[in-house]
Amino acid sequence: MKFHWFLPTAGDSRVLTGGGHGLARGHGRSEAAAFRAPDIEYLAQVARSAEQLGFEAVLTPTGTWCEDAWLVTAALTRETERLRFLVAFRPGFMSPTLAAQMAATYQRLSRGRLLLNVVTGGETVEQARFGDHLSKDERYERTDEFLSIVRGAWSGTPYDFDGTHYRVDGAMVSETPDPVPEIYFGGSSPAAGPVAARHVDVYLTWGEPPEQVARKIEWIRGLAEEQGRKLRFGIRLHVITRDTERDAWAEAERLLAAIDPADIISARKLLGRSESVGQKRMLELHEGFAGGTARDLEIHPNLWAGVGLVRGGAGTALVGSHSQVAERIEEYASLGIEEFVLSGYPHLEESYWFGENVLPRFAAAPVSR
Repeated sequence: MKFHWFLPTAGDSRVLTGGGHGLARGHGRSEAAAFRAPDIEYLAQVARSAEQLGFEAVLTPTGTWCEDAWLVTAALTRETERLRFLVAFRPGFMSPTLAAQMAATYQRLSRGRLLLNVVTGGETVEQARFGDHLSKDERYERTDEFLSIVRGAWSGTPYDFDGTHYRVDGAMVSETPDPVPEIYFGGSSPAAGPVAARHVDVYLTWGEPPEQVARKIEWIRGLAEEQGRKLRFGIRLHVITRDTERDAWAEAERLLAAIDPADIISARKLLGRSESVGQKRMLELHEGFAGGTARDLEIHPNLWAGVGLVRGGAGTALVGSHSQVAERIEEYASLGIEEFVLSGYPHLEESYWFGENVLPRFAAAPVSR
């Protein structure tokens, strides 16, 4: 199994509101919290810690509230030695041949440390902000063509393509990247599955309960088999791991208590307008919650839906003692999950809680399926 951490390029703090996806920074009680700006010094500190602790890579987000993933991670390659960077980007915001060239250059300069996270985009308002006015299904159609051209440009011979959204003649790069960057991709809508099956190396899902994850893996695996391909599977989760179960849930309770109820209402309205099927599935996990304790949002043993009350994207966290968190990871691994993309609040401290207390358990003894 591979374990990755997260690079908070929208800022970091000890609370769930303020910055990042869901609410713009500065909302609610988060104004009183110590907000950590995503400057290069702090991001370098997180990246170096992830490398020291033994994480494989760090994921960067993409969007209005984030610093540009390509620029930030390129700078951080000089602050680290072996850490890889899972760079999120959106097809359609640049030429696919240019993306292939950028990736090839990045791979050479970093000595092979680039991974690509393709984000098709599920928010019409966000896409329009960048000049993209296609419908959701059209965006997936464009992503399909985009990845065809990127892989064609990496093939070593000039690549021609004539599609609905792109036409290129002789797409190529000066030198095939070595290794070819692996492509990560997530999407829960019917339009997303075939794109994953045809193009990606790792399919990512957000942290839904195991039975839902199992069904999603079965769906994508079947589509990939029809294409004569095999994919790996990964999951995106937050994590709160402590020496005791009681301490872990006390931290979850602290995070919940710091949320202004008005922020929950605002976030639900904002995220409820999302076109993303995955986002709707996240919202359903805490549907009906009108106040209570952190344990009231435990939707599966040690799986907490509290993060999704006010944040978009991955909305669940593994909460428990180190052994309990390890058990939940083993449960997901038994379904076929091989890669875990994790995060916590704040990211620096939580990387140490997991990296020092849970990660060594898997380095010493691989999970048996």
